[in-house]
Amino acid sequence: MDFKDTIIALATPLGVGAIGVIRLSGDQAIAWVNEVFPNKDLSKQAPHTLHYGRIESNGRVFDEVVISLYKGPKSYTKEDVIEISCHGSPYIQESIIQLFVEKGARLARAGEFTQRAFLNGAFDLAQAEAVADVIAADSAAATSAALHQLRGGFSQELAALREELIHFASLIELELDFGEEDVEFADRQDLEDLVNKLLDKVRPLVASFKAGNAIKNGVATVIVGKPNAGKSTLLNALLKEERAIVSDIAGTTRDSLEDEWVLGGIRFRLVDTAGLRDTTDVIEAQGVQRTQAWVKKAQVILYVVDVSENNPMDIQAALSEMAELDIPLILVLNKVDENQPAIQDWEGLGFPTVAISAKFGQGLADFEQLLLEVVGLNQVSNSGTMVTNLRHYEKLKQTQETLEEVLNALKINLTGDLIAQDLRYALHHLGEITGAISNDDLLKNIFGKFCIGK
Repeated sequence: MDFKDTIIALATPLGVGAIGVIRLSGDQAIAWVNEVFPNKDLSKQAPHTLHYGRIESNGRVFDEVVISLYKGPKSYTKEDVIEISCHGSPYIQESIIQLFVEKGARLARAGEFTQRAFLNGAFDLAQAEAVADVIAADSAAATSAALHQLRGGFSQELAALREELIHFASLIELELDFGEEDVEFADRQDLEDLVNKLLDKVRPLVASFKAGNAIKNGVATVIVGKPNAGKSTLLNALLKEERAIVSDIAGTTRDSLEDEWVLGGIRFRLVDTAGLRDTTDVIEAQGVQRTQAWVKKAQVILYVVDVSENNPMDIQAALSEMAELDIPLILVLNKVDENQPAIQDWEGLGFPTVAISAKFGQGLADFEQLLLEVVGLNQVSNSGTMVTNLRHYEKLKQTQETLEEVLNALKINLTGDLIAQDLRYALHHLGEITGAISNDDLLKNIFGKFCIGK
């Protein structure tokens, strides 16, 4: 892949808008724009400045624009960068891009601007991935987590872990060079203490992925229960609008109804489903089948019970079936305005339990707190860093497993060459997260998921 040429792309979304931004990066960016921007000599202007004028060539005026000038290495890509803010007409944008393509610019690949920034040392791979997460963030918590990673908070933790490990790994490697002399440069007790210390940092990071993934991608939350339990009423109460039809007629909800709800900065994808029961109604039966399909895809199940009509024994069999799916489930005891249940009897079923009246809003604050706990927002590292990226999670998990193998090797007095091998693996896994160790296939996979202009 050639990173010496000058690339160009539209940095704003396609379509008509007030303005569009066209980005160029590379050695020829300033020179080529200078040729079609007669108002000023951009090569003589100070960096990080804006310049108003026209883009014109061969007597044709393409548009009145504002030029943003950045000179490497003080730019996003650490190369010379020009951003042209033009009117939002797709025709104007395409014409300007074509003008520079004819001069020799190459259309940028997906994520190529950010990839150049990474390769030129502007930030590490974990921070580069955070750029895409910031763009995609759709809640306060998702934005906060992505910005924390973009600012390098996550990378700093990993760098500190890796630095400590490198020191002892080098001592073990040194021992191997003097294997015949039976010398020991790395004190085994100190190494064991270090590995335990590292595991104390890695394990919370691994555990934080449950909450981090929920923050980044949203939580598929399926509302189930018997007909007339109050499932749709609960959905309406959470959304604070009449989203679902509510009636006293059993089986009103015959299909799944989806909507989004943000709680504590986390986006929940709520799914109201048809009541679970045996029925001869063909349409209602299809609704029940769809409910069962949704349950299998859920990240959290809200099982709503009408406590004015049911007791724990009535739903025990249904809950036992759901328990086999190994999906977090909250038992929501509804209609406490009609009948106050004995909570301890329901808790005996073995699930987190909360009592509410969806109709009158009673107990919803307790419900929301319990839901956040079940999602796992308390599973974060001491520093507040939260793992939101599946690739990072997998590498941290591998690091944890390898460090545990080192610990076991130390306890049973394995030889230095076996310990050294495990330490190399741990360093490799940590290095892959930040890009200290990378390959072309990995980079292509990561940056290929970015939008073109980023």
